[in-house]
Amino acid sequence: MKFNGFLKLRIGEAVDLKPTDFSQRHNVLFNKAAVYLDPYITVSVDEWRIGQTHTKQKTNSPTYNEDFSVNVTNGRKVELAVFHDTPIGYDDFVANCTIMFADLIGASNSDETFEGWVDLEPEGKVFIVITLTGTFVDGK
Repeated sequence: MKFNGFLKLRIGEAVDLKPTDFSQRHNVLFNKAAVYLDPYITVSVDEWRIGQTHTKQKTNSPTYNEDFSVNVTNGRKVELAVFHDTPIGYDDFVANCTIMFADLIGASNSDETFEGWVDLEPEGKVFIVITLTGTFVDGK
């Protein structure tokens, strides 16, 4: 199934994010007990990146409450990826999830809106609200 129409995505909060090796290494060097991330979430539809949240400082359970909107043509999936904002070099991957548009047909708790917790891999969860306005077409 492919989706054609308008997608509105709200990222509420994330919980139980696992610290990366980079963030743990920094704390071991300075003998700190707590290990926190500086996480942000990128949003992509199929292979197109449509945006990212702001970075939240020193937390493994960030609250974002940020909205993303995009017109979608022949969309198959929404991808969320959590990264740790590192001061030097590339940002560290923390977790991700893929939500297929076809899965939203049966999983939505109203005609066009899905609201709930989605599991991240390898660890964590994110609370999202997805509103779809448009049509689903068979991909055959």
